[in-house]
Amino acid sequence: MTNTDNPVSGAAAYDRPPHSRPATSAKELVSVECGYSHTQHSRGLVGTAGSGAGRIAVTVGERSLRREELWAAAAAVGQRVAGATAAAVPGEASLETVVAVVGCLLAGVPVVPVPQDAGPSERAHILRDSGAQLWLGPSGDLPSVPVDPAERGAATWPEPSPDAAAMIMYTSGTTGSPKGVVLSRRAIAADLDALADAWAWTSDDVLVHGLPLFHVHGLILGVLGALRVGSPLVHTIRPRPEAYARADGTLYFGVPTVWSRIAADPAAARALSGARLLVSGSAGLPERAARQLHGLTGMLPVERYGMTESLITLAARADAPRRVGWVGTTLDGVESRLRGDAGEPVDSDGETVGELQVRGATLFDGYLGLPEATAAAWTSDGWFRTGDAAVRDGEGWHRIVGRMSVDLIKTGGYRVGAGEVEAALLEHPTVAEVAVVGVPDDDLGQRIVAYVVGPDARPADLIEHVAGTLSVHKRPREVHILDALPRNAMGKVQKGQLA
Repeated sequence: MTNTDNPVSGAAAYDRPPHSRPATSAKELVSVECGYSHTQHSRGLVGTAGSGAGRIAVTVGERSLRREELWAAAAAVGQRVAGATAAAVPGEASLETVVAVVGCLLAGVPVVPVPQDAGPSERAHILRDSGAQLWLGPSGDLPSVPVDPAERGAATWPEPSPDAAAMIMYTSGTTGSPKGVVLSRRAIAADLDALADAWAWTSDDVLVHGLPLFHVHGLILGVLGALRVGSPLVHTIRPRPEAYARADGTLYFGVPTVWSRIAADPAAARALSGARLLVSGSAGLPERAARQLHGLTGMLPVERYGMTESLITLAARADAPRRVGWVGTTLDGVESRLRGDAGEPVDSDGETVGELQVRGATLFDGYLGLPEATAAAWTSDGWFRTGDAAVRDGEGWHRIVGRMSVDLIKTGGYRVGAGEVEAALLEHPTVAEVAVVGVPDDDLGQRIVAYVVGPDARPADLIEHVAGTLSVHKRPREVHILDALPRNAMGKVQKGQLA
C-alpha cells in the first residue's frame, strides 16, 4: 500500500497552518526543532526497547509487561498493520490498548483513538472521517486485527519522518461533528520532552494515573510520555483514591475531580506523601481541594493547560513556587500572547482578560479534511486561537478563566472571567458546585449570575463573599440555588441550558 492513497498523508494537501512554514530566523528554527533532535529521532517517538531493558514498562490493573516484552508484542501488531493509512484503537484502559498504540507507532501507522463511551453515531463518524482501515481488537466495524500482549514479534521499521502524522484525535466543538486533529510525531515529541524538562521527569520516576486512554492527558502524556522518558507506568484502570494510594508512585496525574476525591479520603491522600510531584489538569483545581491535599501530603499539585490541537503549552514547573489556580508559564518551544476583541494586545497585569493565543513546536497540523476550519483557527500572523479567556502576570504565569464564547462576561465596562467568580464561590463552605454565566442586562450590558448547588447556601451571603474576595464589580447580581447542574455525557456543565 503506497502513501499516494493515504488519506492522512493527503491531509497535508490543504494549506498548512502558518506555524509550519519554513523557519526564517534563528529563533524560529529553535522553536520548530525543539524536542525532536536527530538523536531523539533515531531513538523513536516512544523510545526504544533497550532503554531500561528488564524493567516493567507498563502495568494496567494487575497485568504488566517489561519493556522488551511490550516492544515484541507491539512488533507483532505492527506486522499486521504496516502500510495501513490509519488504524482505529478502542480507548479502553487495558494492556491491549497500550500494545496496539505502540505497535501502530512503531510501524508508522497513524492511530485513531476511539472513546470507550462513544455512541454509535459518533463512532461511525470517527471511523468514516479518519479513513481508518483497521480496527485493533475484536468486534470492530472495520476489519479486525487481533492484539495479544502475550504474542511476540521481531519486525523493525525505520523511524518515520518527524512530520508524519502520529495520531488523529477527535475533539468536539460547539457545533457540528467532532473534528479530526492531526498531530505529528514532531509535535508530540516536542511536547513530551518539554514536559519532562518542566517536571524533572526521568526514568527514575514511576508514573501513576487512571485517566482515559483516548485523550491527550491519559494517552499522550500518560502512556507515550512514560515510554519516551523511560519511567514505568502504573495505570489503575479507574482513578480511585484507594488505587492511587496502593500504587507507590513518584509522579501522579489527575484531574480536579480525582484530586478532590483523594483530598476527601485522608488515608489515601497521606499515602501519596512519598511522591515527588502531583499534576492536575483539564480544568481548574479548586483551592479548597489543593489546600486539603497540602495538609495531608505536604504538597500542592502543579497545574498545566493545553488542548487537543496544541497539546500542553503551559505548565507550572516542578522547581517553581506553587500557585493554586495558575497553570504556569510557556513550555520550551512555545510562545503565548493575550488579545482583545479587536486583536489588540492585552496587558500582562494578572487582571486583564484576553483570548489566549499560542504558537510553537507542539501545535497540530490542522483539522483533517477541513481546510476552512483549519484556516479559521489561526490568526493572520500565525498564532493559534485557543478560544480560552486568560490573564497573564508580569512573570509570565497564566490563569485560565473560561471560554471566550461563554465565560467572558462584559459587565459595566469590565471584562470578568466566569472561572474566577466560580473559584471564589467554591471557597464558600456551603457551595458544592457552581456555574457562572453572563445574561443580557439593559444597564450593565451583561450581569453576572451564579447557579449554585448547596442546600444550605444563601444567595445574599454568597454575593457578599465574592464582593469581599474579589473586586466588587465581579460579584454576582443574582444567585440561584439548584439541586444539580446540567451536564453532558462527559460531565461538562452545559451553561447554555442555564442562561
